[in-house]
Amino acid sequence: MRPLVRGILKGSLQQIQHIAAVRPADADGLLAEVYGQARRELGVVAPPLALHSPAPEALAASWTLLRETLLVEGLVGRAAKEAVATGVSQANECSYCVEVHQAKLQTLTDTDADTEAHRALCDWARASANVAAGQSTLPATAAEAPEIYGVAVTFHYLNRMVRLFLPDSPVPDAAPRAGRGPVMRMVARAMRPDAGTTVTPGASLDLLPTAPLPRSLAWAEGNTHVAGALARSIAALDARAESWIPEPVRDRLHAELSVHDGVAPGPSRVWLDVALEGLIDEQRPAARLALLIALAPYQVTDADIEAFRAEHAGDRELIELASWAALTAAVGIGARFPVPGLPTARAAR
Repeated sequence: MRPLVRGILKGSLQQIQHIAAVRPADADGLLAEVYGQARRELGVVAPPLALHSPAPEALAASWTLLRETLLVEGLVGRAAKEAVATGVSQANECSYCVEVHQAKLQTLTDTDADTEAHRALCDWARASANVAAGQSTLPATAAEAPEIYGVAVTFHYLNRMVRLFLPDSPVPDAAPRAGRGPVMRMVARAMRPDAGTTVTPGASLDLLPTAPLPRSLAWAEGNTHVAGALARSIAALDARAESWIPEPVRDRLHAELSVHDGVAPGPSRVWLDVALEGLIDEQRPAARLALLIALAPYQVTDADIEAFRAEHAGDRELIELASWAALTAAVGIGARFPVPGLPTARAAR
């Protein structure tokens, strides 16, 4: 079984679909800096990170979010954060992320009391995309809320990227079904910081320029490194989007998200035809793909990606559009989380 685990970790970048990920040996500049931190502090350049590598700012944003919310331990322990990551991934039907983070949680939970507390967090996280979640009771203290909310936003983002660019499971299809759980737990144990490495809060923030925190995420203000990760990542991806994605496309996504109730569209794509009305032909492929990633990633087809590629052939453009749409959707979900101490308040962006 150990050779299988080594094979999974070694060949994991080959699982990435639709783009060619930059290998760690070929990385330089910002890519090399992110890859180096990931190897030291996560133990591996995991595919959900590496899939961003054609777009350096998107890679830095994804790592900064993951590191500062999930990997850094503050008031909330790693196991509790993994419970949130698992619950969000279940809600988004991201089976790849469910396998990874459920396995990691199983390696960290020690007592029945832990299990019960983590189950409550997982239940909250599964409901976190629904508009009613803004009124639900978070099973944590006000001081812990920024870390828990930060993990939830991060995984609403990462799930959308993983569903588009990775298969349903990190374990090869040829692996025996009965052995998948033990293999994943061994992979999870292998994903840990190097001996003697401390995951210091805020150490990844300088990868991206400083930026103000959106008012809609005011709940993060009580935690400097979570707030910084969110603010810098959002600003970086927004800046890349503004540099080439047409304004009508960006406006259309924001408009659709502003009225979205958190309920996923059904199997029909009639809603998408309505959402695209009024856009010119050249704008439709980007708008279609952005709307699907944000609102219904399970409906994305190869034809949608090919149509976008006909207008924008590069891997960088595909990652930048996808990451911007995914994070914009995740931030919209996070905007419904109440500011600690003000359970009915809803900040305006």
